[in-house]
Amino acid sequence: MGAAFLASWPWDNLGFYKYVLYGPLIGRAAASRAWEAASPDRWVLLLLVLFGLRALTYQLWSSFSNMLFATRRRRVVRDGVDFEQIDREWDWDNFLILQVLVAATALYAFPSLRHLPLWDARGFAVALLAHVAATEPLFYAAHRAFHASGRLYARYHSLHHSSKVPQPFTAGLATPLESMVLGALMALPLAAACAAGCGSVALAFVYALAFDALRAMGHCNVEVFPSKPFQAVPVLRYLIYTPTYHAIHHTKREANFCLFMPLFDLLGGTLDARSWEMQQQTSAGVDEVPDFVFLAHVVDVMQSLHVPFVLRTFASTPFSVQLFLLPMWPFAFLVMLAMWAWSKTFVISCYNLRGRLHQMWAVPRYGFQYFLPFAKDGINKQIELAILRADKMGVKVLSLAALNKNEALNGGGTLFVNKHPDLRVRVVHGNTLTAAVILNEIPKGTSEVFMTGATSKLGRAIALYLCRKRVRVMMMTLSTERFQKIQKEAPAEFQQYLVQVTKYRSAQHCRTWIVGKWLSPREQRWAPPGTHFHQFVVPPIIGFRRDCTYGKLAAMRLPKDVQGLGACEYSLERGVVHACHAGGVVHFLEGWAHHEVGAIDVDRIDVVWEAALRHGLRPA
Repeated sequence: MGAAFLASWPWDNLGFYKYVLYGPLIGRAAASRAWEAASPDRWVLLLLVLFGLRALTYQLWSSFSNMLFATRRRRVVRDGVDFEQIDREWDWDNFLILQVLVAATALYAFPSLRHLPLWDARGFAVALLAHVAATEPLFYAAHRAFHASGRLYARYHSLHHSSKVPQPFTAGLATPLESMVLGALMALPLAAACAAGCGSVALAFVYALAFDALRAMGHCNVEVFPSKPFQAVPVLRYLIYTPTYHAIHHTKREANFCLFMPLFDLLGGTLDARSWEMQQQTSAGVDEVPDFVFLAHVVDVMQSLHVPFVLRTFASTPFSVQLFLLPMWPFAFLVMLAMWAWSKTFVISCYNLRGRLHQMWAVPRYGFQYFLPFAKDGINKQIELAILRADKMGVKVLSLAALNKNEALNGGGTLFVNKHPDLRVRVVHGNTLTAAVILNEIPKGTSEVFMTGATSKLGRAIALYLCRKRVRVMMMTLSTERFQKIQKEAPAEFQQYLVQVTKYRSAQHCRTWIVGKWLSPREQRWAPPGTHFHQFVVPPIIGFRRDCTYGKLAAMRLPKDVQGLGACEYSLERGVVHACHAGGVVHFLEGWAHHEVGAIDVDRIDVVWEAALRHGLRPA
């Protein structure tokens, strides 16, 4: 059986190119210089501005909804928004394209509408009356009809309810038929005001933006209303709905059908009896305690925009610099300065794994700040406060990301464990699993490798592990003292497999390079054709050699039963996290009681790797 009539959008296959549909209006506005007061097509510009503001309204509510650091205590549905829902709502703005085309057609068909006055106060009274008397009851009736009929629900309205967690963009997730019905009901008050001779440009803007703001608010999944006004003036309960009220409709589906006014649910006998009790509970705010926290930091100004509360859809894809980010850079730079001065560690995102809440927190510091000598103490203070906060909350494991565990900064976390010996939260750098991932990427049968950054924490562990496997390790280091120190850690019979080299030309015959220190194009030139570069250097080296291959930073794919994951970790694919993040997850799942800080225990590399595989994590 084919698709139902008006159940799919005609531009579904256009992807991003659907915005070409705005082209005729934009071209008309540009050709007629619609921004000039005397232009006869000024209405085209006003129409485009209005619909731009409407889209911005939903985006701002989406940003607010995803600010977990500010909203997590008042979230109605506590689950995270997963990639599947984000993809389903990707084209949430289809209804705006439909409505702008219908509005433009109406303005062409009725020329008098192009010459409305800027302001007429009488129109607001007429529109309000028409909204209450017509739009609200008609929407209620139509909404109940979409639910009452099994065929209508299955073919049309079920799409809207397929999103498990209400979001502002969920408001736009609808079929063309539903969008046409909603658009017609939305237009009634404006048409009534114009028919009464008191329509105005201001009325069109105010009513349309208020309508959108209320729809986005109802779907935002964050209780924005305090309970006291509803208790003090009970009639308010029937004049304005709340996010909790509408979330009940998304979970129960047989109650709370109204547009904005619960009065019509009361009259129709569909008002859920627990609506206001639940609203009171949600508005009071209850914080969930995560079992696991990954403590990250910001990479740079551009990457700071790659978070759900800025652009949810962008954050759901691997990070890369995009042209549309450039206009946002100045604002993001100012935010960086503000965070440097005032911000504390905050929650970025969350997901659930086997019934346990995992959160990502961010230290409000950017990558370059970790290399400023005067910033060291301030960064360590931020990390320490985050650890103490997690300990007080009852977090089981906190894993340090990237530069937060820098050896020169805090000894890979030893600073905090030594300073606070009674910590209940386990502090983990995750480097044991990072080493395991890198080692398991090296092809079986490899007899020789070349390594830079060999005297680092990771480099030391990898070198010692490989020499035990009788793999010859050429360690690029100018410090004979450091090399000898590592060599003495190896059992006597394996020390011969560790070789110090001081020049890159010594590795021109070796096709397996393990890179823990950034390589310039000139240094990469010494590698023979066919070389594969395994990396644990941050940031990763740039692949200048076309005749060589370059590995990505060590990472693992989370288990398949992860739920509510909707953000990519930096440039990694969906569902993939850095190995240090995965190492913390394994530490928690295993219930290990020790801290994993400081030097890597080479004897535990295989133990951690096998535990990761046993719990369903897989190499990326």
